[in-house]
Amino acid sequence: MIDRKFWSGKSVFVTGHTGFKGSWLCLWLQSLGARVVGYALEPASPLDLFELAFVSKGMESHFGDVRNLELFMSTMQAARPEIVIHLAAQALVRPSYENPVETYSTNVMGTVHVLESTRRTEGVKAVVIITSDKCYENHEWVWGYREDEAMGGYDPYSSSKGCAELVTAAYRRSFFSDSLHGAGVASARAGNVIGGGDWAKDRLVPDIMRAFLDNRPAEIRSPASVRPWQYVLDPLNGYLMLAERLYQNRGEFSTGWNFGPIESEMRPVSWIADELARRWGASARWICRPGEHPHESLSLKLDCAKARHYLGWSPRVSMSAALDWTVEWYRGYQSGADVKQIVLREIERFGQI
Repeated sequence: MIDRKFWSGKSVFVTGHTGFKGSWLCLWLQSLGARVVGYALEPASPLDLFELAFVSKGMESHFGDVRNLELFMSTMQAARPEIVIHLAAQALVRPSYENPVETYSTNVMGTVHVLESTRRTEGVKAVVIITSDKCYENHEWVWGYREDEAMGGYDPYSSSKGCAELVTAAYRRSFFSDSLHGAGVASARAGNVIGGGDWAKDRLVPDIMRAFLDNRPAEIRSPASVRPWQYVLDPLNGYLMLAERLYQNRGEFSTGWNFGPIESEMRPVSWIADELARRWGASARWICRPGEHPHESLSLKLDCAKARHYLGWSPRVSMSAALDWTVEWYRGYQSGADVKQIVLREIERFGQI
């Protein structure tokens, strides 16, 4: 687990703090006593976790586009962070087919802007660039991808994440060294994250939860597809552990890292849908939606031996518990409960596993 004492009083700059993972991360950092500054687009909806959980009350929040280099750099330099965690992205496959230019400009040039701003900001000691498991050239292998596999991607989203990895590696080699800038720079590649408070369209669990809340059948595109599902706090724990190590020993940890579930927890879409319906109860059910859909991979696995060996990281939440906790959040939202307290309670529970 992370070192709570390490984070107390640390200045942390988080991009994409209004998003699903960003909101969870900022609430966790706040609970650890960190001074958090965020930069992101405004929340897309009043239903976003950032709004529902009043995330901004415990941090300094700035709204802006990561593609705006001048605004982004001035905001980072004013914040004077010690640690930068870059989450801002166009984070979905299907919208990348509809707007590939925005996807590439956000995910590639956005990463360039974060790294360029970092090298022009004094005092930064650790940078974690969040990409995706989809950054790899996916051959639909039965074994997991290791960190030194080739970057690639069939669709614009996956390709843009592979490009972001190449940008990160080039900046690390070219601009971050003892003689230039002393920050450690690493990238983190996580699988499909689930948890309460995600409302993104064309993402499995949010689509299912919206349908169940509306008392209608959920529509599923690819029931046989297998993904590296994991509970939101598991990869976030990996990002924070990695940032700690970078801060303390950048030379050894400035590289790419996988954070995914163990192979026995890999499940097809149909299994996830069945289990969520069973937990929701009542008339919850799903149907397979007919029609043509953009290309999506059938299987993608990550080899996380490197993180286990060198960081001491491993997933802590079983898939069964992850689904229990996710349904608990949406049931709490449905009943009008304080969803921020649900998140904080789950963070505390995670630390006790």
